Amino acid sequence: MRAVGFDSPGGPEVLRLEQTATPSPKQDDVLIKVAFAGVNRPDCAQRAGMYPPPPGASPLPGLEVAGEVVAIGSGVPAEMLGQRVAALTPGGGYAEFCTAPWQHCLSLPDGMDLKTAAALPETLFTVWHNVFERGMARDGERLLVHGGTSGIGTMAIMLAKAFDIEVIVTCGDEAKCQAARDLGADLAINYREQDFVEVIKEHTGGEGVNVVLDMVSGDYVPRNLQCLAEDGRHVTIAMLGGAKAELFMPMVMMKRLTLTGSTLRPRSDAFKSALADEIAANAWPLFTSGELAPVMDQTFPLGEAAAAHTRMEAGEHIGKIVLEVSGG
Repeated sequence: MRAVGFDSPGGPEVLRLEQTATPSPKQDDVLIKVAFAGVNRPDCAQRAGMYPPPPGASPLPGLEVAGEVVAIGSGVPAEMLGQRVAALTPGGGYAEFCTAPWQHCLSLPDGMDLKTAAALPETLFTVWHNVFERGMARDGERLLVHGGTSGIGTMAIMLAKAFDIEVIVTCGDEAKCQAARDLGADLAINYREQDFVEVIKEHTGGEGVNVVLDMVSGDYVPRNLQCLAEDGRHVTIAMLGGAKAELFMPMVMMKRLTLTGSTLRPRSDAFKSALADEIAANAWPLFTSGELAPVMDQTFPLGEAAAAHTRMEAGEHIGKIVLEVSGG
């Protein structure tokens, strides 16, 4: 099969199209003929040598795909064969065929576009777990999201608004701020021109936000804590601004703040299966019905994965970048 891999870590230019063996599904796996594969920040981190695949996972990048199930393992229900699915994968999505645990698949209705479906699993699983489970966000609360027009950011806006949560985002320019507002953000702050701490203080009358979804970390963390209301929750999912933060612990104590975070890929198959079940019951119908749809940025052919990574790392995209593998 055709796949995108790399021999040694580096910049986007190390990605190359290659011929490799088609994987065989394990007992609880399905083999998916990939139509489209989503591109995500962890893929870039893996390519750069900073996010190795977990033991037993494919060395190829790619954490989400959509396509047709063409083979199944012995422990998979027979009705999975031939189904159109979107799947969260442990790796290997940048290829014509990819395996995934069958319980990490979400079934697609006949009218659902495969390109749209491929843009959903990674961000949907990540946002649902971190905003609604770890962050315990609920209707009537306020959520602050950094990187409001990223794949994660746009998903967070849509899901939070669907559950009656006020959303504040930060973006790097006015065009991105407007895109976030168009998607439903209640307030979009250009962090290059405004101090988001002061803007949020004014906007909320000093009350602050209940949850922060943070992809920056570093020196953003103490500023985020200033934005949090009493009993607020700070959830870190990436460290684009650095791995270390200096905290003023009396603020944590006085406000009774909770600092948490997670990374999805190393979690157990059982955890991801339970998360998929919760998403299927609570969030997936919003997308299969057409009520919500991912914001799509640009589609690249599989052989131009390097260009896709270059665009993602430049930070110019709004929404999801996907690779077209076989189309459909």
